[in-house]
Amino acid sequence: MSQKNTTTPSQPTVDLTEPRLYTNREISWLAFDQKVMETAADKTVPLLERLKFFSIFFNNLDEFYMVRVKNLQQQARRGVTSTAADGLTAAQLLKQIRDISQNMWTDAEALWQNDLLPALKKAGIELVTYKDLNARERALADEFFDSEVFPTLTPQSVDAGHPFPMISNTSINFVIELMGTHPSVTGLTRFARLKCPNNLPRFLYFDRQSSNVTLSTRPAGERILCLEDLVAARLDRLFPGYAIKSYGLFRIIRNTDGEIEEDEADDLLAAVRDFVEQRRFGSVVRLQIEYGMSRRLQEFLIKNLNVTQTQILRTRLPFSMSDFIQISGLDREDLKYPPVASRLPTPFQQDEDLFATLLKEDLLLYHPYESFDGTVEFLQRAARDPKVVAIKQTLYRCGSNSPIVQALLDARRRGKQVTAVVELKARFDEERNINWAENLEAAGVNVVYGFPNLKIHAKLALVIRRGEKSVERFVHIGTGNYNASSAKIYTDLGLFTSNKEICDDVLELFNVITGCGVVDHYRSLWVSPVNMRDNMIAAIDREIESHKAHGNGYIIFKLNQLVDPKVIRALYRASQAGVKIDCIIRGICCLRPGIPGVSETITVRSIVGRYLEHARVYCFANNGNMKMYMGSADMMPRNLNGRIETVTPINAPHLRERILHDILEPQLADNVNAWILKSDGTYDRITREPDEAIYSSQDLIRDLLNTRPEN
Repeated sequence: MSQKNTTTPSQPTVDLTEPRLYTNREISWLAFDQKVMETAADKTVPLLERLKFFSIFFNNLDEFYMVRVKNLQQQARRGVTSTAADGLTAAQLLKQIRDISQNMWTDAEALWQNDLLPALKKAGIELVTYKDLNARERALADEFFDSEVFPTLTPQSVDAGHPFPMISNTSINFVIELMGTHPSVTGLTRFARLKCPNNLPRFLYFDRQSSNVTLSTRPAGERILCLEDLVAARLDRLFPGYAIKSYGLFRIIRNTDGEIEEDEADDLLAAVRDFVEQRRFGSVVRLQIEYGMSRRLQEFLIKNLNVTQTQILRTRLPFSMSDFIQISGLDREDLKYPPVASRLPTPFQQDEDLFATLLKEDLLLYHPYESFDGTVEFLQRAARDPKVVAIKQTLYRCGSNSPIVQALLDARRRGKQVTAVVELKARFDEERNINWAENLEAAGVNVVYGFPNLKIHAKLALVIRRGEKSVERFVHIGTGNYNASSAKIYTDLGLFTSNKEICDDVLELFNVITGCGVVDHYRSLWVSPVNMRDNMIAAIDREIESHKAHGNGYIIFKLNQLVDPKVIRALYRASQAGVKIDCIIRGICCLRPGIPGVSETITVRSIVGRYLEHARVYCFANNGNMKMYMGSADMMPRNLNGRIETVTPINAPHLRERILHDILEPQLADNVNAWILKSDGTYDRITREPDEAIYSSQDLIRDLLNTRPEN
């Protein structure tokens, strides 16, 4: 990793707290989502994968408004001045967000109408309206409406006796103006709301390949009708005695970033359960309305939802575009990425003594190129092994039908001591985690919910086993969640080790989490909020000193988000000293590279490809004696101050070399899926020279890991 750097160090004369040196985190987040949409526009990506990226773009944008915008709106109303490093006030930031998101939405509409929709049709996949259906299809749709849809619909009029109903977050709704036709209500004008059922399939699929047209609610046909279009065609059935004067679709985004009153809660489980229920009815942040909705209907919604014009988005797109990811499940392998078989290294296979191997050497898995089954196998073997006496495990997002949870339950059934630290406050997974916690507790697992005001985001598993001479301990430390589903699409690292110092640290941390101890020093681990930031800055400073002595300072950061001003300033100081710094940052980056006198030696790239880059790796050249760390923490204030996170050293030289040569270097050379961050905070997609070979890091890493002999 030695990098001789001949750059003449700039003199640190710049005030590193100047706002011009930092990009606002919200603006940077939107820049990330822009990259997702542009990947959806990339015609080299298979069509159904493009549709998937398009859906993810909208899901991301929904979440952004649900989580990030309401607080800004409140701050703007109060005239709060910014305390962020970028110096923007809430009002200034809101205006930028509105402008950027509106431009993104306009681009998305054009991409859908002019590219994706025609491309789908050309491939034989057609989004149809009710009017487009032939007689047989219409008969099937009507039958489905009568039997499945109509009984679930609840029209709600709005008048003196019927107040405007509560509208649930992200639901698709009709607002309707009615004119009385029955003699008893002739000429009477009324308004009504109708919710499109969210407990029914969003899409109806008509299979026209067979001789007899069939309808399915699963991706099994290539003429597709949206449920709301079917409901719209049959609205007249819901209002007898009235004519439909006008109607339109609307959808609201509510604030979901409320606070759990943990300090006042005697029962954290009950507090989180109450919070999840209340969140459904957070204040309205954004109102999406169908383009062309009548002014009377718009005014009716504005009045009853108490929104301003700046909160309204008029769209020509179908509503809830995030749902369109379901269509990517169609059985059209010709329109998808080719399947990839995940490798399972030999030590994790059934005929291997995994624990004996771990006593001799550390092991590393890189998902999804190497199967998450290895992590599952580690815990399943621990559950079955009669010598294992205890398992301790953190659970943040473990998904449904989790094999990890099943392994813990199996271990408890076999009489082992099992402790599960379940993070109830994992955003949007609270309900699932509550269910898992209750199931584990009912089985006799010692369930711990963690700390008030701290999320436990560390990815840790500890196995304690009786050895022939002494108690043996084995640890798994990961960068991603213990989730078998997300491990197929997220790139993450998992380290398995019996290293004494690391195992001692993990055991001590579990005792702190489950007990009431206080530890302000760890032997090997970097632990937030205890020492993570200080250790990171100290490592950067050591690289500065090494560069001054040897002239070959080099730092590589691979992470999801870089926001923390103190860490950024440390990197700026390193760049001013002449240290070469390469950052691979998927999402938010508040650092600005390439600023004269500040960050001339820093490059930042983002990889957006088939897999979601999620691993965190921190690498320091250290004059040829490389120091490398991996773990759960991004460099954000929330990770460093408000979460329990762990970062571990990679002690085995061959594993450090493997991460460097098989992961970091290919990503730094990527000329297919890489975006380069400019000093103004915007990104340019990397371009290849006409005679330059195509170099996709994700494809290369897949090939390397599947062909390279095991160590």
